Amino acid sequence: MVGLLAPVLGVFIVVRRQALIADALSHITLAGIAANLLLGKWSSFFAAANPIYLGMAFSVGGAIFIEQLRKVYKHYEELAIPIIMSAGIGLSVIFISMADGFNTDLFNYLFGSIIAVKKSDVWTVFAILIVVLLFVFFMYKELFVLSFDEEQGKLSGIRSSWILVAFMAITALVIAASMKIVGILLVSALMTLPVAASIRIAKGFKQAIWLSVLFGEIAVISGMFLSYYLDLASGGTIVLCLVVILCLSILYKKFTGSRKVGHL
Repeated sequence: MVGLLAPVLGVFIVVRRQALIADALSHITLAGIAANLLLGKWSSFFAAANPIYLGMAFSVGGAIFIEQLRKVYKHYEELAIPIIMSAGIGLSVIFISMADGFNTDLFNYLFGSIIAVKKSDVWTVFAILIVVLLFVFFMYKELFVLSFDEEQGKLSGIRSSWILVAFMAITALVIAASMKIVGILLVSALMTLPVAASIRIAKGFKQAIWLSVLFGEIAVISGMFLSYYLDLASGGTIVLCLVVILCLSILYKKFTGSRKVGHL
């Protein structure tokens, strides 16, 4: 499910030139998870709660704040991402220090751990999967236009404000939900590397989406198998599989391109 979710949204994010947004939201999600672990020391409610839910709340809040900052810095919209990333890192460090440092749970979120995934996490990802697929299906044309030319989309009558805020919110949910699989430090790779590989060989936008999903699924499944049999971290193994796929797509494009040139 994660191998499907991340690349689908990643295509729109890459086209919008916001590839670093996953990093920003993952760091603000870490702040939410660290806050939950800290509050768990003082409250039995937070101690029993799944930290990913507070992480999602932080992530969605950060996503909405990014959209608001883009309006404030109209000529420097890219500033919104490092601002939120810096805030997320700062809050994370403070909460972690107040909670007396790292623990096993936090390391699982940082680097990913398949064995740490609970049934509740799986159902959460499934619910987000349904929401994302429905949103992309019904809003595909609007997202397509806004991704390539936001100003033109606004002039054509598309209600861009709520669509972009909703898109950022579900992106935040996907990032938070992917934490247990690939980890906070590597989640952006699952959104960008499949897309980077697909746009090298895709002949259209829809084909880029399908190829991104295919590459994402191959990387996640092969990464999980390799991490199990080689006793490696699942997050890092999945990302390295993505890197291999990216390198193969670049070589394929270079080989087929040079062959066509030679034929001509």
